[in-house]
Amino acid sequence: MPLVGVSCGDPNGIGIEIILKTLSDKRNLKLFTPVLFCNDQLLSDQMKHFDFELDFIKLKNKSVPVNGKINVVDVLEKPFKTNFGEQSSEAGKISYLSLKEAVYWLSKSKIDVLVTAPINKNNIQNENFDFPGHTDYLSKILDGESLMFMISDGLKVGLITDHIPIKNIHSSINKELIMLKHSIIKNSLIKDFKIQKPKIAFLSIDPHVGDGGIIGNDDEDILKPSLIEISKTGDLVFGPFSSDSFFGSGSYKKYDAVLAIYHDQGLIPFKTLSFGEGVNYTAGLEKIRTSPDHGTGYDIAGKGVAESSSFKKAIYSAIDIFSSRKMYEKLKTNSLPISGSKRSSK
Repeated sequence: MPLVGVSCGDPNGIGIEIILKTLSDKRNLKLFTPVLFCNDQLLSDQMKHFDFELDFIKLKNKSVPVNGKINVVDVLEKPFKTNFGEQSSEAGKISYLSLKEAVYWLSKSKIDVLVTAPINKNNIQNENFDFPGHTDYLSKILDGESLMFMISDGLKVGLITDHIPIKNIHSSINKELIMLKHSIIKNSLIKDFKIQKPKIAFLSIDPHVGDGGIIGNDDEDILKPSLIEISKTGDLVFGPFSSDSFFGSGSYKKYDAVLAIYHDQGLIPFKTLSFGEGVNYTAGLEKIRTSPDHGTGYDIAGKGVAESSSFKKAIYSAIDIFSSRKMYEKLKTNSLPISGSKRSSK
């Protein structure tokens, strides 16, 4: 049974609530073994607040997670009093300690996958966490080149640039970055989603693909030459497409995935079409991490109304990707020799 590590996120947000709601369905304990990086006191306090009854096993040093049980790894230095909806430095410290320990376990293969509850990108900042989000932190700690990849059953959107100011997007786009992100998303579609020959659409850099140079020349000068070079390898790439009509027209349905140039160009349509069922997946790394497609939800924290569907989907997606990778490696190891290859003479 896969070991699913779960970081608690900001304890003043909806993270622990959606974790408890997910694990209150005991059928899930037959699908995976949860390992929560939090604290039994904090979990008990919120369990009482939301009227849940769950049993936990507190893992001590070097102890092994128990299948069929909710395992807890203590990350708190002192007791914490929850103040729902409040942004505080103490809450940020807990979310960092939880994430740090969970990523350590992931890096050492003590858990199989990691699902992260939402953090507040402001209060988590400290001398050891100077990143705009999970993706950049994971890229620093784990091996591989990362891609922010939003996935749902009907739509998959990757980002060429993610959490950077819009004023820096233009200077960040170049042929090398385009080809790198294409390579990551293509390999992820093959290894993680069992799509042997993926079709990938690219959105344009400038509005309306520059309108023949009236709005800009970036697509002609940078993006189109990159796509031509990629296509020479036999990979199926299409575009660039103007993003203002690409999603509304349903054109995205023709492709296995879409690469957007910047954060909002990809995430606004993704969340409009898939909100509540979408998952944020960090593709390209040696380890698997997913998260729900929403934030801390301070405005509804503590009210018991947070929807856990995206968090559940994040868990199931991580398990599916883990299984797909195992199958890919197995098939790769046992692959048949290419027909017509030279044989050694006796």
